[in-house]
Amino acid sequence: MSRLLLLHWSQAKTTMKITIVALFFLVAGTAFGQAVGTISSQAQMLQVPDHPLHADEHAMAPEHSLLSSSNPYSYAQGERPLWEFGPASPPPSLTPLGDVARAFRKEKLALRKAEFVLEKQGS
Repeated sequence: MSRLLLLHWSQAKTTMKITIVALFFLVAGTAFGQAVGTISSQAQMLQVPDHPLHADEHAMAPEHSLLSSSNPYSYAQGERPLWEFGPASPPPSLTPLGDVARAFRKEKLALRKAEFVLEKQGS
């Protein structure tokens, strides 16, 4: 019994040592990350980029057709009414939900029942 206890205690000591060393490296890495400053703590003035030519007035580009001259298709301007495209979804059923439920229940009762029922399953 004491040999088993010693074996268990030596395994627990090894696990504890590994845990303490891993915790030490974790804490040391965290402390190093806090101590090394990569961002200066000095205040700096914010400089907004300046684009002086962005809002100047200038001539627009000349017009050009989006359709080539050899294109046989024509186009028109304006909007088409929504009703010309047809319904977005089929119209809803006009049968009330209660009637649908009653018909489903009648179908379910009309189905053929099992001829015999197994009471005991397995071996």
